[in-house]
Amino acid sequence: MNDFDLRSLPRDVVKTYLSFPQRNEFLPVSLEQDQLLILVSSARALPLADHLAWKLGKILRTRMVEEDTFFPVLEQALSLWEEDYETEPEHSDFSGESDGFGRDLLGWSHEDAPIVRLVNKTLHQAISQGASDIHFEVQDRKFVIRYRMDGGLKTMRTMDSAVQPTVLARIKVMGEMDVAESRVPQDGRFQVRVGNKDIDLRVSTTPTLRGEKAVLRILDRSKNVLSLPELGMDQEDIDLYRQVTTSPYGIVLVTGPTGSGKTTTLYSALQELVQESLNIMTVEDPVEYHLPGVNQVQVNRAAGVTFAGAVRGFLRQDPDIILVGEIRDFETASAAVQASLTGHLVLATLHTNDAPTAVARLLEMGIEPFLLGSSMLMVMGQRLVRINCPSCSREEPISRVTLAILEEEQTGLTTQVRGEGCDKCMQSGYKGRRGIFELMPVTEELRSLIVKKASADEIRNFMQGAGRRSMFRHGLDLVGRGRTTLEEVLRVTRF
Repeated sequence: MNDFDLRSLPRDVVKTYLSFPQRNEFLPVSLEQDQLLILVSSARALPLADHLAWKLGKILRTRMVEEDTFFPVLEQALSLWEEDYETEPEHSDFSGESDGFGRDLLGWSHEDAPIVRLVNKTLHQAISQGASDIHFEVQDRKFVIRYRMDGGLKTMRTMDSAVQPTVLARIKVMGEMDVAESRVPQDGRFQVRVGNKDIDLRVSTTPTLRGEKAVLRILDRSKNVLSLPELGMDQEDIDLYRQVTTSPYGIVLVTGPTGSGKTTTLYSALQELVQESLNIMTVEDPVEYHLPGVNQVQVNRAAGVTFAGAVRGFLRQDPDIILVGEIRDFETASAAVQASLTGHLVLATLHTNDAPTAVARLLEMGIEPFLLGSSMLMVMGQRLVRINCPSCSREEPISRVTLAILEEEQTGLTTQVRGEGCDKCMQSGYKGRRGIFELMPVTEELRSLIVKKASADEIRNFMQGAGRRSMFRHGLDLVGRGRTTLEEVLRVTRF
């Protein structure tokens, strides 16, 4: 399927094809001696393909292909062809606002308003490249679009700042927000479809000194839940994690900052627990994965659906397992603890720097030490580190600065593998991410420390004495195996 020379198609063929509003199931790929070859992913598109050939006065040849084969070719074609129909947005008016949101992003038309095309192209490109967030902001009199990929922001497009109000207005229309209001922060959301992927986007706007800024969080509903080995866990950690998540009651916490993969880790365990005999219920904000056999609830504060309220409601629904998207306050923490003490397994996330700090955080919220010690099964701390690009990685000496920072650690490392930067990793040297973890099972000794209100440092020292590996040490293991760099491990775990 990659053998087609999509650039060689005559302009009139491309232009006529792009004029079709419903064209996401057929694609012209070659023209030879008046025979137009069109790929078709569904029988529904055969009449459209026939109509395209008739309009062009060509003989129709069709080839039926599977969706998984068709959509990558369609995305490649539109990425090539849209360049020919791109005009400078700063010279255009904002129009056609009702002709874009909620539709398939591959359904853009060269007749769309330039701003509509610009926003649609940005969304499509970000989703295709695996970005988690899109930032629209003004910097030094320039309007900048940046993508967050593999945890870092990268500038993808720079334009004149005059286009900023129009682009922000377009985004607000898509998110069903107040277009006229730019003095206060706003939140919105909308859905798009890219090929066979359903994508949810959360929009946040805020006023800044240089103008309004918008950030879009991308949530791919069609992505699969990773297995525990795919997360990056070692077999010993996987066995321990599975052991505690099959307990009949108690709390399992996953901690880390926003964007560290906490929910993904919980769902990796949850998908192994799904069975007909169990009633599994989740409350999340937002629901990031759709998992068959699980009853999922979306937080809706406007309607009175909160984390704590949902957990209390779940207890009247005869649950076996409850997943709490985030413990943010005493009310939610108390409801989770009470649920675990009444015979339910509770899986939850908490924003703390590491596993030992989670205990102190819950005690500070007001949870009684004896209740926490009785209910807690395990705390897992995690981070995501970028992985060296396999196409451009080379061995190099570790810098003196890094060695000086790690002087007391006795790592035994003098060289490491690092990506030099290439087209495949967008010159970053990294491609993809994986987790580093620290698992803190609650033993009788640790339970005694919790009841005594031990500090995070005391618990951390106890875990080191018990031989538990920290996230930093897990990261060092990856450095020794050439998977990532010391600087990357230090970035996410220490400084």
